[in-house]
Amino acid sequence: MSLRPGMPGVTPQDPFLHPALFYRTDEEYLAGAVPFVRAGHAAGEAVAVAVPGPRLPLLRDALGATARSVTWLDMSEAGRNPGRIIPGVLREFADRHDRGRVRIIGEPVWPGRTAAEYPACAQHEALINLAFAGRDVSILCPYDEAGLDDVALADARATHPVLIDRHGERVSDDYAPHRVIRAYNRPLPEPGGDAVTMSFDLDALPLVRDFACRWSARLGLGSDAVGDMELAVSELAANSCLHGGGSGTARFWSEDGLVVCEVRDAGTITDPLAGRRPADMSPFGGRGILLVNHLADLVRVHTGPDGTAIRVYLRK
Repeated sequence: MSLRPGMPGVTPQDPFLHPALFYRTDEEYLAGAVPFVRAGHAAGEAVAVAVPGPRLPLLRDALGATARSVTWLDMSEAGRNPGRIIPGVLREFADRHDRGRVRIIGEPVWPGRTAAEYPACAQHEALINLAFAGRDVSILCPYDEAGLDDVALADARATHPVLIDRHGERVSDDYAPHRVIRAYNRPLPEPGGDAVTMSFDLDALPLVRDFACRWSARLGLGSDAVGDMELAVSELAANSCLHGGGSGTARFWSEDGLVVCEVRDAGTITDPLAGRRPADMSPFGGRGILLVNHLADLVRVHTGPDGTAIRVYLRK
């Protein structure tokens, strides 16, 4: 596994590397992941591994003493909201080690991701290419060929310029991250059950917070989660008033063990990385979405000329 600047599929001017590793067995997983980590360790690079919990002991055991130099993260917790992975996992680690090349294994897509989560995962993988362009960073993304469906594997080929599997390493002929970003910016499905709705403008922002607290609790959130939902809805509603035409609507419902709030307004989000940049680099208006990404278990967004809908999901 070469994974070097200048390899086919990566422009010589861009040091950022973003290969996908397709595996079917633990042996294939380790055959791709372990040399990637060891090469980084040998080169003196900072290395992080962010994979679902059951994969962590497998990699630790295989790495032996090298494991002590690695930063370990359970992606099923740190990245349960895909919108949080770039700012809260990848950028957080890379920015702390910005004096040399950084190497990360990140596995954001795994069997068991829900139908609601998956579109945000695919967009996340596409947006990595924008977020790290020009950075001395290598991010290897494993994909379980045996457990994921054909759509997820096709999206992986579209969001990664280089593909690695048991047959070797090759350029992805299907690489088209902007197509994936557009494809999953689709209208969000209507709630399956009843939803309660409130319209608001700037003067009604205190009422929106009260509405969020009352309905979050009534739908089953605990006190801490109610506070998180109140803050998230407050940020989104304020953003609607400032940047989304001066008003909007908030609606709440319960879905698959989650409480969901959708804030909808007449604005359009033009920055594809809105809510995924560190706070000190976010364009004006993006900090609220960044905070929401850190608070929520899932965030879904649809934006276009007719307006923007942002959904916040919190576990009961």
